[in-house]
Amino acid sequence: MKIENCWVLGVVCVWGWVCLVSGGRDDELSCNMYEGEWVWDDSYPLYDSSNCPNIRSEFNCLKYGRPDHLYLKYRWQPTNCNLPRFDGKDFLTKLKGKQIMFVGDSVSLNQWQSLICLLHSSVPQTQILEQGDDINVSNYTFPDYKVSVLVFHSTHLVDIEVEKIGRVLKLDSIKSGSLWKNMDILVFNTWLWWYRRGPKQPWDYIQLGDKIVKDMDRMEAFRIGLTTWGNWVDADVDTNKTKVLFQGISPSHYNGMEWNEPGVKNCSKETKPINGSTYPAGLPKALYVVEDVLKNITKPVHLLNITTLSQLRKDAHPSSYNSFKGMDCTHWCVAGLTDTWNQLLSVQVTS
Repeated sequence: MKIENCWVLGVVCVWGWVCLVSGGRDDELSCNMYEGEWVWDDSYPLYDSSNCPNIRSEFNCLKYGRPDHLYLKYRWQPTNCNLPRFDGKDFLTKLKGKQIMFVGDSVSLNQWQSLICLLHSSVPQTQILEQGDDINVSNYTFPDYKVSVLVFHSTHLVDIEVEKIGRVLKLDSIKSGSLWKNMDILVFNTWLWWYRRGPKQPWDYIQLGDKIVKDMDRMEAFRIGLTTWGNWVDADVDTNKTKVLFQGISPSHYNGMEWNEPGVKNCSKETKPINGSTYPAGLPKALYVVEDVLKNITKPVHLLNITTLSQLRKDAHPSSYNSFKGMDCTHWCVAGLTDTWNQLLSVQVTS
């Protein structure tokens, strides 16, 4: 991944870090926003989810009866600085005329919905235009600012095509890139579907070049598919116009062994974050694959590294408080953790 310098009154920071200037107390301060811990903050949440338009029923935990509201009251505190509170009006003003697109699976949808709520709560009188084809693309536009916030549904980023033999996952093909590359800000995500098996697996065969197989090592398939995406960024994206971010691995919480609670099988009774700044089970293997692939991309791509801070939030999932009453320890309540993801995103795209 290409290293970029940013200069703020003589402060040099590498890409992925935030350059901050303290208000006269110190000459300079550099901060990794992704290292820190969760602290109680009674001024949270950042908005009332009951006033947010069109939260999907999978994420609307309060509407579907979650009795505890503690999960709404935690703020991410980086170790060496403060994460700026989200300012939706400032976000829209600085990005006037821009198009922001999230590309990925339902975790991308989760973050997109959070950003819509954050922006709506900041400018509640502003008109929002809703568009989309209800299949791949949804678009909320704030016409007063000419800002569009889109989400493009893609489980693997690479293509899945229906052929005579069935559905084929093509590890070396990205046909939707012609649409993506026209955006001003792109936030990519993939991982959740790479290990799906049985009826929920969205493909029947895997193809690489001329070789078609029934299955292969899924982590290796993930690496190959992600490398195809990285090559597409280098070949097709004008990063002078388009800022590219890749979201870290969003964790699930179905195994209490990972947070030192043997016997716990899901997140249903979790009401507090894990203390401290490290997750007992360590980082998922998939994140190391993401980091390796990003290092080999020559154009600037920022890792929105939400993995560890999200691992600490075993309390922030919908669990059974959703429309289908199923146990969901994969997605996140809105309002909730994904608002912090968007605070981190805002720092990167508005600074």
